[in-house]
Amino acid sequence: MFSHNLQCYGPQAPPCLPLSLREARLYCRRLAKQHYENFTVASWFLPGYLRQHFYNIYAYCRWADDLADEVNDPQQSLALLDWWETQLRDCYRGQITHPVFIALDETIRSFRIPIEPFADLLAAFRQDQIVNRYETIDHLLQYCRYSANPVGHLVLYLGECFSIEHAKLADSICTGLQLANFCQDVAGDWDRGRIYLPLDESRKFGYTEAMFQQREYNEEFCRLMSFQVDRAEYYLQAGLPLINMMPKDLRLDISLFIYGGMAILRAIRRRNYDVWTRRPTVSKMDKLRLCVGCWWRTRKAWSK
Repeated sequence: MFSHNLQCYGPQAPPCLPLSLREARLYCRRLAKQHYENFTVASWFLPGYLRQHFYNIYAYCRWADDLADEVNDPQQSLALLDWWETQLRDCYRGQITHPVFIALDETIRSFRIPIEPFADLLAAFRQDQIVNRYETIDHLLQYCRYSANPVGHLVLYLGECFSIEHAKLADSICTGLQLANFCQDVAGDWDRGRIYLPLDESRKFGYTEAMFQQREYNEEFCRLMSFQVDRAEYYLQAGLPLINMMPKDLRLDISLFIYGGMAILRAIRRRNYDVWTRRPTVSKMDKLRLCVGCWWRTRKAWSK
C-alpha cells in the first residue's frame, strides 16, 4: 500500500496536476480509515466539523511514520523524512502540490497551527533511524517529547484551547499513551531491532539483553513490565483533569484516548505481562464498554 503511495506521490513520482481540495480531503480520509485501529473508534464521536481536520493531521503523521518504518533502509528513510519536512515548510510558504498538504493547509489556516508540532514529530522519526536503545527513563521521556506530545498539542489547536496549562496535561496523556504502546509492542519493537524500555531499569530487575534475544518470559520480565505499566498508568491518570477543561464536544474523545490507554494496560496485566507470545489488545466488547463508560462519565460531568 505505502509503496504505491510513494510511487504516486513520493519525491520520484512523475509530475502531475495537484489534486483539488475535495480530492485531497478524500485521500486523507481514506488513508486514516485504512490504518490505526483506535482512530476509527475515536472518530465516531468527533464533532462533524472537526472530523476531516483530524483525518488531515492523521494523514500527515501516517506518511511520516511510513517513511520512517516501511522503507527498511535508515539512510533512505532519513532522506525521505528530509523531503517530507521540505514539503511541510513549503506548505507554510504557500507552495503546495502533495495531496496531504493540500488538505492539511486548510487545517493549518483554519486553526492557526504553528509549524513546531509537525516538525517535532519528524525529529522523533529521524531519531528512530539512529537510536534503538534508551539507557534511562529521562532519555525515553525526551523521545516522547517529540514522538507523542506534539499530537496532543495539535488536538488542543483543533479545539482552539491551546494554553501552557492544557499543554502540560496533554503531554502527560500522550506520554502515558506512548509508554503504554511501548509495553504493548515489546515483541514487535524487538523484531525491528529496538528496545523502548529503559536499559538501566531492565538491569535493575535482572532482565538482560540476552533475555530479550531469547524472548524470555520470566519473573524478572514480569517485574520489569509491572513497573513500566504502573508508570504509564500514572501519566495517563495525571492527565485526567484535561477532560473537563476541553470544549464539550471534544471531552468524550479525550476521555476515550485516556481510558483506551488504561484498557491496554489492563489487557497487559490480564496476560500477566506476557507480551512476547501475543500482543495484548482490547476486545470489541471491551471497546463497547469503554465507549459506554466514557459517554456516561462525560454526560454526568455535563450535568453538574
